[in-house]
Amino acid sequence: MDIKDLRNLLKMVTNTDITEFEWEQGEERIVIKRGQVAGGMQAAAPSMVMSAAAVPVAPAPGAAVAVTPAPAAEEEEGFETIESPIVGTFYRAPSPDSDPYVEVGSVIEKGQTLCIVEAMKLMNEIESEFKCRIVKILKENAQPVEYGEPLFLVEPL
Repeated sequence: MDIKDLRNLLKMVTNTDITEFEWEQGEERIVIKRGQVAGGMQAAAPSMVMSAAAVPVAPAPGAAVAVTPAPAAEEEEGFETIESPIVGTFYRAPSPDSDPYVEVGSVIEKGQTLCIVEAMKLMNEIESEFKCRIVKILKENAQPVEYGEPLFLVEPL
């Protein structure tokens, strides 16, 4: 696989909801994983991983693929994040034609529903553990989320 094909492959994976992609042909093997990676950092772009034989996976001799980590969480002093307690799909509203549970600027009471995270066909309501104001919604509707991944930036009240 040449560098042009690899770039096209990375672009395709980046522009879809695919979280893991594996390709093998002869001695070439490419594994691309998106989302939560070891060390708890979110990958900004797909990353190349090691093959089972602990040999770096490379598309072609001499080709280099740069992987840049995502910037640190957007926490500012006085703000906290509300994280996903489970792996699943993030939904802002109870149904596609309903209003979202919360908007930026909403004041939320303890126990109020913030969103839904669907896991294995079960809709899990995520509730606030404290009174707060929504500063930023960090995920898009129907986006996959990992355990511990920030969903909301909030100001405790």
